[in-house]
Amino acid sequence: MSYEAATQIAAALAIGLGSLGPGIGIGLLAAKAMEAVGRNPEASGDVLTNMILAIAFAEAIAIYALVVALAIKFVPVTPLVVH
Repeated sequence: MSYEAATQIAAALAIGLGSLGPGIGIGLLAAKAMEAVGRNPEASGDVLTNMILAIAFAEAIAIYALVVALAIKFVPVTPLVVH
């Protein structure tokens, strides 16, 4: 396998697996927020605020995965030469 192919696969795995957890987490957050609003409609403003904050924290992890994938893809690495 060539170096270029390995970086392509590594970048794809980094963003793919790095987005999987936050995607599931955001879905669970939204489901539980809707459940909470259904049980207590008066607290919808507080629930919405806390949900948006939690989604921002979860989305930050996906952004970190994107940064790592871009670094893998575009930052040149000098191969180690052993004599």
